[in-house]
Amino acid sequence: MAGSGRLVCVGLGMLLGGHISPRAQAEIRQADVVFAAVSDPLVELWLQEMHADVRSLQPCYAEGKSRLRTYDEMLALILAEVRAGRRVCGVFYGHPGVFARVPHRAIAQARAEGFPAHMEPGISAGDCLYADLGIDPGEVGCQHFEASQFLFYRRRIDPSAYLVLWQVALAGDRTHRRHAVGPAHRALLVERLAQDYPLQHRVTIYEAATLAVHRPRIEVIALADLAGADLRLQSTLVVPPGVALVPDEDMISRAAELDARYPAPAA
Repeated sequence: MAGSGRLVCVGLGMLLGGHISPRAQAEIRQADVVFAAVSDPLVELWLQEMHADVRSLQPCYAEGKSRLRTYDEMLALILAEVRAGRRVCGVFYGHPGVFARVPHRAIAQARAEGFPAHMEPGISAGDCLYADLGIDPGEVGCQHFEASQFLFYRRRIDPSAYLVLWQVALAGDRTHRRHAVGPAHRALLVERLAQDYPLQHRVTIYEAATLAVHRPRIEVIALADLAGADLRLQSTLVVPPGVALVPDEDMISRAAELDARYPAPAA
């Protein structure tokens, strides 16, 4: 039987102090314990102004250590406090449900053990990407993949839509120990993308701004130059459409017949 412990995982958004929601801020202030999975010391100092007990999860990382082991340790630290009957708040960059394994696992495990647990959304790097690059995902469509998964599995993509590849600096890594791969691994990604796009196709390396004094990184290069590009953990690759949308004339005709049979209400 679960005790009085509970868990909420909140997102800070990407911009320090500028993206946090009132609900997320309230959860931080009302918690007994706050766990922070943020890499910037400035963010931790800012969180400490809201709560007296902020515990960093960054020490779980170590050079050469598997990220999978790191995630297990983070999960254990968070759940130990929930099981001890405390109100726990996990704080994560951006949106806690977007490319963040620990929040999903922690919430699922807490619920399985009978504890109340939920997630408060935040502004993700993808949200910033749409705003900074002027992309409307509803215009021609937008596909999102983790870069290594995109390489290792036979994914079908639509080159008439945008393609967004996350964690592109780790594309091709199977060790879960690297912070970035080298040109040889990236060449595999270029080879895969070249199946659907010409090597001269222009792609964008994007990084969201995290401080108000910073500008987002928006670097446009040729696909052929991707292997030698400066890529960091926060880099996202945006591949614009390479071909135009192709109308399905048969489906358009059938829809027109339905419109004639079932006319829209008069204005």
